Amino acid sequence: MTEFAIDACQLGKAFPGGTVAVSGLDMQVAAGTVYGLIGRNGAGKTTAIRMLLGLLRPSAGTARILGANMWQAGRQHRARVAYVSQEQHVHAWMTPRELCYYLSHFYERWDQPYAMRLARRFDLAWDRQTGLMSGGEQRKVSILLALAARPEVLILDEPAAGLDPIARRELIDELVDILSRDGGCTVLLSTHIISDLERIAEQVGIMDRGRIMTDARLDELQKTFQRVQVVFDGRLPPDGFSVPGAIRSSTEGPVVTAVACLLSETQLDEVRSIPGARVNVFPLGLEDMFIELLKPRGEAEAVEART
Repeated sequence: MTEFAIDACQLGKAFPGGTVAVSGLDMQVAAGTVYGLIGRNGAGKTTAIRMLLGLLRPSAGTARILGANMWQAGRQHRARVAYVSQEQHVHAWMTPRELCYYLSHFYERWDQPYAMRLARRFDLAWDRQTGLMSGGEQRKVSILLALAARPEVLILDEPAAGLDPIARRELIDELVDILSRDGGCTVLLSTHIISDLERIAEQVGIMDRGRIMTDARLDELQKTFQRVQVVFDGRLPPDGFSVPGAIRSSTEGPVVTAVACLLSETQLDEVRSIPGARVNVFPLGLEDMFIELLKPRGEAEAVEART
């Protein structure tokens, strides 16, 4: 039986007034995996993360990290998990040195030499009050504190917000480093910067309207969802023609373009056998895939040019 480091089953959260933020969410992340969680603003990602961490009580379902309900977990179990939130929560009157000293009492695996090394790498003033730092520097302090705890599970909610491209690259490099150490820790990364996610994520969950709509390994997603173009030489497509597995498509003259879910390499064989039809298949990046799966359907996406 597979042990999941993160396990949510039919998780739900409704707020007073009837607003449903999360509904029937299922998420299983195996130990040592980097799981990328993406979705539009308001999809429920942060609410789901807060329920996983025991910071918000679910209305329905269950949520466990390392086998325990974090709402009820004791201090020792919580010390196995680190979290960087979307908002800044660093004590403004304390310096990075003081913050490290304070937090070291709560984490048994606290690594002070690593914290100091990160401070140098992130170009942070070790003895400067964090309230006097820029927003990007404060974000680096939050990341430093989470990494120095040497957690078994690391949860990051928009960790690169406010970071410049160099700092973002340093963060990704550090994540790669901790994943290569001791079998690596489990990382749940929620971000809108999909290019960062593509560099390290093994599994991706696409969240919409409070639930996971697509969940698979990144390489499987990239093989499954592709852009298909069918060109009919010198004529319009046959009446009723559609690309097999099409999620959405558009027609312009003799060209039909579709985003399709292709479960088999032979799925387009019937189209290829049509006389005068040329089939081209193009890969989709994760960002293109995300946009195509979630953008609203409209009449403009099924336009047929009249000739």
